[in-house]
Amino acid sequence: MGTLTRMITDLPLLRLMQLVSPSLPIGGFTYSQGIEWAVETGWLKTAADLDGWLADQLQSSLARVDLPMLLRMQAAAGARDPRVMTAAIDHLIAARETMELRLEESNRGRALADLLLAWDLADAREWRPVLARSQAAGFAFAADAWGIAPRRAAAGYAWAWLEGLVLTAVKCVPLGQTQGQQVLVRLAGLIPAVLDQAQACPDDAIGASCPALAIASSAHETQYTRLFRS
Repeated sequence: MGTLTRMITDLPLLRLMQLVSPSLPIGGFTYSQGIEWAVETGWLKTAADLDGWLADQLQSSLARVDLPMLLRMQAAAGARDPRVMTAAIDHLIAARETMELRLEESNRGRALADLLLAWDLADAREWRPVLARSQAAGFAFAADAWGIAPRRAAAGYAWAWLEGLVLTAVKCVPLGQTQGQQVLVRLAGLIPAVLDQAQACPDDAIGASCPALAIASSAHETQYTRLFRS
């Protein structure tokens, strides 16, 4: 295999690793998505509690909202269709059930949109007003620009979400690092089926509700002592 062929096949994977890295400066590590309050109120006390909490969200909101919308956003980026991208962003934001979750989406969106400019991605400047509303949109735009296959991009997005929240729980519950890795191993095994569901999800089936997440996130907005942002 020649150097050029290796670059064509290897580089998209390396770019995806960069996109999902916890070191990406978009502030992902500063949010707990309700976990901090769920720990304080006693909902999450053990690794098994965390496992159930995240598995439920993977199989509901990730499978039926985030990932189907991400796939549509990447298609819109590939078609360079800001109208379709805007509609997808509107849909995703409407599905965020609390102010805290909506603010996280937009704050991380602005940070990622700035990063797309720093990476000098084609059309990033023209698209910035649209992409700055949603970090999922910026992720999809970068995935398209870097030739990352949509299913692989969705897998990376799901992994980044999962890893970030497990690391949050390791700090908050607290859990040992080994327990956190055990949770990651088990829940990562759910992601392929979640991707299948997301890819097969028709437009009129997009939507899910996680009442416990909505309650925890809403309560976290006014939690007296907290480490993570609202």
